[in-house]
Amino acid sequence: METKALTETNTGPHAGRKEWIALGVLMLPLLLVSMDVSVLYFAIPYVSEDLTPSATQQLWILDMYGFVLAGLLITMGALGDRLGRRAVLLTGALVFGAASAPAAYAGSAEALIAVRALLGLGGAALMPSTLALIRNLFHDARRRARAVTVWTAVMTTGVSLGPVVSGLLLEHFWWGSVFLINVPAMLLLVVLVPFLVPEFRSKALDREPFDLLSAALSLAALLPVIHGVKELARHGYAPLPALGIGGGLVLGYAFVRRQKSLAHPLVDLGLLRQRAFGGAVGANLLAMFATVGMAVFFTQYLQSVLGMGPLEAALWSLVPAVGVMVMAPAGALLAQRFDRAYVMGGGFVVSACGFLWLTQIRPDSALWFTLTGGAVYAGGLVAAMTLANELALGAAPPERAGSAAAVLESGQELGGALGMAVLGSVGAAVYSRDMTATLPSGLADGDAVRETLGGASAVAAHLPEASADAVLGAARDAFTHGMSYAAVGAAVMMAGAAALSLALLRGTSASGSEAPRTSGADGAKQRVGTGSSPL
Repeated sequence: METKALTETNTGPHAGRKEWIALGVLMLPLLLVSMDVSVLYFAIPYVSEDLTPSATQQLWILDMYGFVLAGLLITMGALGDRLGRRAVLLTGALVFGAASAPAAYAGSAEALIAVRALLGLGGAALMPSTLALIRNLFHDARRRARAVTVWTAVMTTGVSLGPVVSGLLLEHFWWGSVFLINVPAMLLLVVLVPFLVPEFRSKALDREPFDLLSAALSLAALLPVIHGVKELARHGYAPLPALGIGGGLVLGYAFVRRQKSLAHPLVDLGLLRQRAFGGAVGANLLAMFATVGMAVFFTQYLQSVLGMGPLEAALWSLVPAVGVMVMAPAGALLAQRFDRAYVMGGGFVVSACGFLWLTQIRPDSALWFTLTGGAVYAGGLVAAMTLANELALGAAPPERAGSAAAVLESGQELGGALGMAVLGSVGAAVYSRDMTATLPSGLADGDAVRETLGGASAVAAHLPEASADAVLGAARDAFTHGMSYAAVGAAVMMAGAAALSLALLRGTSASGSEAPRTSGADGAKQRVGTGSSPL
C-alpha cells in the first residue's frame, strides 16, 4: 500500500464503497474533536457548582483543550508521516477515549484541567490524521474533492453542534455526560479503522530521527501566541499577554530558522512558498478569522438580545448550516468547470455579502432575517474553505500530507484566535462608547454596564423595572451596533481573502500543480515521485 500511495497520480483508481465507508468512520473522531472545543460552554455552570474552581481555573478548564490541541498539531502531523498516520490516529483515539472517563468523574478543578490537556493531546493526534488519510484513500481529484467537502463541513459543524449536544445531555444527565459520549465513539473507531483504513508512512522520513527540539519550539511558539491573543480579547491590553505574544513570535522565528537547516524538517518551508499551498493556508486563516470572530456575537445576540435560552439559541444557530449544505457542494461542482481561484473568490464575496447583511440587524429584527444573513455568510465561507483545503492537500506530496494538514489546521486555530481578539475588540469598543454616551455618569455599577452586555443584564436585575428596561434597551442597542461594526470588519477580511485567492491561486489545480507551467497529472507525478516540493 505504501508504494502505491507514493506513486499514484491525480488520476488514480476510483474510490469504492470501502473508501467511502472509511471516510464516514474518520469523520466520527473529527466531529467529536471539533465538538469538544465548545461542548463545555453550557456545562461550565454545573462544573463550577460541583468543583468550585477559581476564576482563573475556570478559564483554564475551558481553554486548556484548545491550547494543547493547537500547540501539538504540527508535531502530531509530522509524527503521522513518520510513524504511520493510522497508528497515530488510533493512538489519539485511545488517548482521547481514555481521558474522557476521568474527565467525566473529575473530583477537582486541577484534575479536570489535567485531563482536558490529555484530551487536547488526543485531539491533536486525530485531526491532521483524518485529513491526511483522505490523501491516501482518494487518489482521483474529483472524489477527493467530495471527501474534503465532507471533512470541512463536519469540522465547521462540530463547533456549532457542541453546545446543542451539551444542552440536550444536561437536560437529562450530569455534566460529566458531555465527556462520556466520547468513549463508545472512540472504541468504535479503534475497532473499525484497522479493517477499513490502510496504513501509510513515508519510508524516507521513517529512517530519519524525529527532531524533538523542533517539536518543542513549535509548541512553545504557538501556545503563548494563541493564549495571549485570547487574553487580550477577553480583558484588553495587559503587559503579560503582550509579552507572551512577543516571546512566542521570537520562538516562532527560531523554529523557522531551524527548519531551514534540517534535511527533513517538521514543516516543509518550500511547500509554504508554493502558491497553491501558501495561498490556501492564508485564505483559510482569514476564513476562520471571520468565522470565529462573528460566532461569539451571533450566539450572544440570540441569547442576550432576543432572549432565547441556551439550548434554544444553540438549536437556532444550526439553521445557517442550510447555507453550507447548498453552497459547499455547489462550489465543488463549479470548481470542476472554472478556475477554482475565481470560485473561491466568489465564495468569499458571497460571505462578505452575508456579513454586510448582518450590519442591518437591529434588536427588534425578525429572526428569519438574522438567520438568513448567517446562512449566506456561512455558506460562502465553507464553500471557499473546502476548495482551499483541497488545494492544500493536493499540493503536498503524499509523504508530507500529515504535516501539511497540521500546518493548515494550525493556521485555522491562529486565525480563529485573531478573529476573536480583533473583531471582539471592535465590538466591545463600540459598545462601550455607545453606553458611555447614553447612560448618566452617576449610575450605580456603571463600569459593569458599560463594559459588556452581560454586565448590563446583571446590574439591571437589581434595578426597578423602569430603570432596568432603560439600561437593557440601551445595552441591546449598543451591542447590536457593535456587532454591526464587527460584521463590517469581517466583510473587509472576506474581501481581502477574495483578492488573495485571485492573486495567488489562479492557474493552480487540485493536484497542487500550476497550470501554466505543468500539465496536472505530469506535474503531480513528477512531484510525488521525487518526494520533494517544487518551488
